[in-house]
Amino acid sequence: MIPVHHPDVGELRRETFPLAGRVAVVTGASRRDGIGYAIARRLAAYGASVMIHHFRPHDDQQPWGGDDITAVVTGVRAALGWDRAQVAEVSADMADPDAPQAVIGAAVAEFGHVDILVCNHARNGGDAALDEVDVDMLDGHWAVDARSAVMLAKAFAAQHDGRPGGRVFFMTSGQSMGPMPGEIAYALAKGALAEITLTIADYLADRGICVNTINPGPVQTGYLDQAMWDYVAPMFPGGRYGFPDDPARLIAWLATDEARWITGQVLNTEGGFGRWRARGADPRYVDGG
Repeated sequence: MIPVHHPDVGELRRETFPLAGRVAVVTGASRRDGIGYAIARRLAAYGASVMIHHFRPHDDQQPWGGDDITAVVTGVRAALGWDRAQVAEVSADMADPDAPQAVIGAAVAEFGHVDILVCNHARNGGDAALDEVDVDMLDGHWAVDARSAVMLAKAFAAQHDGRPGGRVFFMTSGQSMGPMPGEIAYALAKGALAEITLTIADYLADRGICVNTINPGPVQTGYLDQAMWDYVAPMFPGGRYGFPDDPARLIAWLATDEARWITGQVLNTEGGFGRWRARGADPRYVDGG
């Protein structure tokens, strides 16, 4: 007879801190307006200890500028839910081939092990359309956006001891759902993560590690202005952009045991974003990322 599992009452009730005793590494968590910060706070609120990765020199070169890393760490620490959870931080340039191992190694040295890896970091700028893209652009984005994420997953898997709750999350930008004009190098690298998700998930399944990729959709992290909103507003049935905590809630839930049967998926959390309404319009506002 095929066994059937019927959860008892205790299993049906949610834990107050479902990630208590677990450790998360969240990369690219350097700005309080960013998705990485929101993810780190959600995981902390669910009970996890969190290692925050950042690389402020990258943000300093962007229009939005760098943030106060001390304030970032303080904000995540304020969200801690479990009284034995802690927060630490590490800086690393993901263009450096040694950075992924160094970040995971720092987390293991601080907390003893890592249960959850969120590869949220990305390179901004230094990109172009097909006619202008060059080898340095392609290699630069590949190194940061794709290569480092895969090597982070490798380093994570090497230290994982098979305990329940192993999770790896990649981040993409919906490249398969719409074009990203002017971002050949970024779209290529991030799209590769979506395509490799199932292969890595299959490889790590026997170790009890779930691997999923999240497309957060258009999220207001400080770069979307009024002109963009005036144009794209009809494409959002909910009447707003995404907020950083929207994808953070999904990732935090996927990190819990409630989502232990979900792996190898690319999940889109876009609030019903309707790209079809944008045909023939300015592509800068509808790239889906």
